[in-house]
Amino acid sequence: MADITLRALDVLRAVDLVVCEDTRRTRSLLTHYDIHKPLISYNDANKTSRTPSLLAKLSNGEILALVSDSGTPAISDPGFYLVREAVKQGINLVPIPGPSAILAALVVSGLPTDRFLFVGFLSKKSGRRKIQIRSFAEERGTIILYETALRLPKIARDLLEVLGPDRQVVLARELTKRFEQVARTDLEHLTETLREIVLKGELVVLVSGNTR
Repeated sequence: MADITLRALDVLRAVDLVVCEDTRRTRSLLTHYDIHKPLISYNDANKTSRTPSLLAKLSNGEILALVSDSGTPAISDPGFYLVREAVKQGINLVPIPGPSAILAALVVSGLPTDRFLFVGFLSKKSGRRKIQIRSFAEERGTIILYETALRLPKIARDLLEVLGPDRQVVLARELTKRFEQVARTDLEHLTETLREIVLKGELVVLVSGNTR
């Protein structure tokens, strides 16, 4: 909770409605800072049905805040859909800088930061996933993925098969939280490393770029 900015708190106090993934988690955050605003859930399951009414509110002059359960709204996040549709309608959007798992993981990774490629979540299907990995195999900058703990062992095997054993890998989870963990290894030993660390929730996976 301490990562939230003063500006973000000011905005949340001023808006008419807070759009969030999970109203329970967001209500806990707002209550902690003595902010009391109406909330509406917005997620992958309901984004299509809820977007028209939210756009109507914006068009009628209401001020809405879009928040994410963690990290930056609209980055590998259902909020992207609402942002895109608002842009199509010419609605003014104001970004509020805040926590970013991508950048937090990158700056502590020890991997090059001058150039990087963020690819988000890879496909759930191995065949499609390998095609995606091949598409960035020649990238010279640091490659950054989001992945779930449940799927990571399968991802590790596909990364090793396509990219080979020598690439450096950094795993980051729960950054800036109580159980923060950063592990460094290479693709050859990634599967072994996964057995040694706590695998829960979602992780940021950073892979060194092609240096050949």
